[in-house]
Amino acid sequence: MKTNSLSPELYRVIDANLNRLKEGIRVVEDILRYRDNNKALAKQLKSLRHKAKISETKELLTYRDSINDVLRSSTKSEQTRTDIVSILSANFKRSQESSRVLEELFKLDNIQYSENFKTIRYELYNLEKEVILNYEEINATSNSK
Repeated sequence: MKTNSLSPELYRVIDANLNRLKEGIRVVEDILRYRDNNKALAKQLKSLRHKAKISETKELLTYRDSINDVLRSSTKSEQTRTDIVSILSANFKRSQESSRVLEELFKLDNIQYSENFKTIRYELYNLEKEVILNYEEINATSNSK
């Protein structure tokens, strides 16, 4: 295990992506939990969200600079959602992309963290397939009645 090879700027990237990963999972988790009452899938997502952690929280907070984020403003696509599936899809993608960034950056410093984020990413791919196909099946059934 390598240590202390991450610069303040990389801790900032890690902080942003760790937050983005957990937030994206939380959106999907809460929809499945509160809207759909799907205990099994919500529980899987909650477990993944809790796996998305590192022990260097002080470093993350030290180098956080959300006020000066050069892309802080939302884009049009981030402000537009057409239905619940578009919200679920956007948040699955957000989480998958963030876990990939974390996986890659931790190859510089901590291979166990890297492998953890890789595992999370692949679990998100599987959950996305299950959730989105289930919603499309429900919508197709509803529209054919």
